[in-house]
Amino acid sequence: MNAHTERFEIEGPAGVLALARDKPVVAPGQVSGTVVIAHPHPLFGGTMHNKVVQTLARAYVQQGWEVVRFNFRGVEGSAGTHDNGVGELADLLAVLEAVAPNGPLCLSGFSFGGFVVASALTSCHAQGRDVQHAVLVGVAASRFVVPDVPAPWHDRVLVVHGEADDTVPLAAVMDWARPQRLPVTVVPAVEHFFHGQLPLLKSLVSRHVRAPEALAR
Repeated sequence: MNAHTERFEIEGPAGVLALARDKPVVAPGQVSGTVVIAHPHPLFGGTMHNKVVQTLARAYVQQGWEVVRFNFRGVEGSAGTHDNGVGELADLLAVLEAVAPNGPLCLSGFSFGGFVVASALTSCHAQGRDVQHAVLVGVAASRFVVPDVPAPWHDRVLVVHGEADDTVPLAAVMDWARPQRLPVTVVPAVEHFFHGQLPLLKSLVSRHVRAPEALAR
């Protein structure tokens, strides 16, 4: 991603997982915390190098957060085979344990990665692990049963979806969000991969991260 990106590996539930750490240009004591970002569907070309994933990473890095991206099992250097979200949740939780066992934490995911992150939010909340912010972009609500966002965390979760998304129809995301009364930020005339609108997505995420301490929780 940039000169401040470090490649490394950890041992995951199905073997080695490939990771990249994007570091902000700040003094070590001024790093805001750690963000872990999950990529789109592995069987449809999703990797940690996806443009939406990298846009999310840039937004957080510029706000002083250290970002960790990783490849799910079976993707570009990560061992194992695709597991329909079950093993991928285990991968994400293993990454959290390895790179952010404590301290300020944010989670972010795109498409399939948004589904996995929603599952991780449920797990973190149940285990008493605080998540300061979360961003779900194009969450795959038409393809998977996405867990509800823990109610106390609604104010700290940004859900962004393209109005013209033909991969995950907006109606599916609204059907998921409506019973929760969970707000969804809809970007007009934008499709799943935010072609031509990645700067806008970055701006939305940056604004969310800069919000006054997640509404002074």
